[in-house]
Amino acid sequence: MKLVRLIAAVALLTTGAIISVSAQQSRPGASAATAAPQTNVAVPDSKMAIIYSDEFMDPKAGIARFVTLANTLNREFQPRQTELSTLEQRVQQLAKEINDTQAVADPKTIQQKRDQAEQLQTDLKRKQEDGQAAYNRRRGELFQPLQEDIGKALEVFAKARGITVIVDGSAVPVVYRLESIDITKAFIADFNSKNPATASVTQP
Repeated sequence: MKLVRLIAAVALLTTGAIISVSAQQSRPGASAATAAPQTNVAVPDSKMAIIYSDEFMDPKAGIARFVTLANTLNREFQPRQTELSTLEQRVQQLAKEINDTQAVADPKTIQQKRDQAEQLQTDLKRKQEDGQAAYNRRRGELFQPLQEDIGKALEVFAKARGITVIVDGSAVPVVYRLESIDITKAFIADFNSKNPATASVTQP
């Protein structure tokens, strides 16, 4: 279990939320595939904007609830992380003792240490797997509501400003853009003003 993996995982969650916001708009008339083609189709008015979802996780200028939830998650799993670190150190210590003394120590003593090290390694692997599974599960519990809130807020933000298409520049390469269509900072400020970082967190 690695606590530092959180940010990358959150980025995936966030990107998915943004993509769903722009993709959930159904095309009127899309089901009428068999309808006769129209020769004079009006081109709809559209307004495009770009957003960089990786900036949501900036500790200073990003969405404040990300930092709060990340701190909560890491705090909850710190005791387990400490236990794993202690086990790792014990395995390394035994390996060093075996290596340093195997030429002069009693073979039975060396074998006992090897058996002990093997058992500790087995326990460590099991605890790491169990810890990672629990970490992933808890991470989903904490960040899924935030993902949904961001998706809803982004839709409201876009509709209020007449934006019809939002591209996530963190997920899609952007060759060229005008600074004026980047809504990242404006959306973050708007979201933070309506969603305080001190919101309560459901305990496991």
